[in-house]
Amino acid sequence: MKNPKLVVGIIVGAIAFLGALIYNTMSYSQYRVEVCMEYQGRKNCRTALGASEELAVRAATDNACAMIASGMTDSMACTGSQPVSVKWLNRK
Repeated sequence: MKNPKLVVGIIVGAIAFLGALIYNTMSYSQYRVEVCMEYQGRKNCRTALGASEELAVRAATDNACAMIASGMTDSMACTGSQPVSVKWLNRK
C-alpha cells in the first residue's frame, strides 16, 4: 500500500456513511401503516413507513391510489378521499 492514510480515510468514510444510512432508515421506521383505498369500484391496500403518523399515512395513501387511479385528476381525487381502512403496524 502506497498511502495508508488514504485507505484509513476511505474505511472511516465508509463506516460513517453506513452509520448515517442506518440512522436515517431507523427514524423512518418509527411509524408503519397499512392504508386501504377505494376509488371508482377498485380497491387497493399499501403499507408505508414514515417519520411521523401523517407522513406514513400519506405515503401509503399515495401508493394505494397510484395502483387504482389513472391520470393526475383521478389520482388527486383518490388521495383526497377517506381511506377505507387504516391499520397501524408500528407506532412509536
